[in-house]
Formats: sequence, structure tokens, C-alpha cells
Amino acid sequence: MAEKMTKAKWFEEIKEVVMAAECEHQEEMIEFIDKQIELLETKAEKAKERAAKTKAEGDALRDAVEALLTGEFQSADEITAQLEGEDITKAKVVARLTQLVRAEIADKEQMKDSSGRKVMFYKLK
Repeated sequence: MAEKMTKAKWFEEIKEVVMAAECEHQEEMIEFIDKQIELLETKAEKAKERAAKTKAEGDALRDAVEALLTGEFQSADEITAQLEGEDITKAKVVARLTQLVRAEIADKEQMKDSSGRKVMFYKLK
């Protein structure tokens, strides 16, 4: 399978073509290409930092969700209601519950809630 061409690789290829060609603005073009490659590298570094920060925050939320689980089944809505924070959403809680189920820390089972809807319930193993 062919290697994926990233923007940085495209700029490297273009730079080689420009260096081989004799043109009026060759130095400016090479400076421009180098600057674009530098910007892409900076952007990638910032993305890695954001991902690490997000992962650390996610770990804290997962720990909080795990701490709320008991041996009794609870719905995601019940667990979400117990968590404090304006950025806590049911979707984030369900994502952490899914991580806990995959790690075999928690169990899930579909049951009917008090209104008769079929909902997933979670508990510690």
C-alpha cells in the first residue's frame, strides 16, 4: 500500500521541484514552503498537547463515574444527575461507562426504567 501523502510531505515534494527549477522567485518560494512546513509542525504539536489534556480530563471523569457505580444497577441519567459540573453531559458519562464496561470493571444490562422505557443500566462487577 502506498504511503499517505500529508501536507508536509506535499510541501517537501514541491520544495524539491522548486529547488530543481530555475525561476525568478526561487528563494522566496523556498522560504514560503519552509514556513508552511513549520506551521504544520507547530499545529501538530498543539494538537498533541490538547489531546493529552483532553485524555487527562477524561480519565478524571471516568474515575468520578466509576466512584458513583455500586453493586446496584443505575441508569446513565441517574449517574449524570449525581455529577457536578456545567460541562458534564449524558453523552460524556455514557462514553465513560462504555469504557468501564470494555475494561470489564462494570456491567451493563438493558432494563425498563420507571416510565417503562428500555434503558441501559450499569453497575460494578
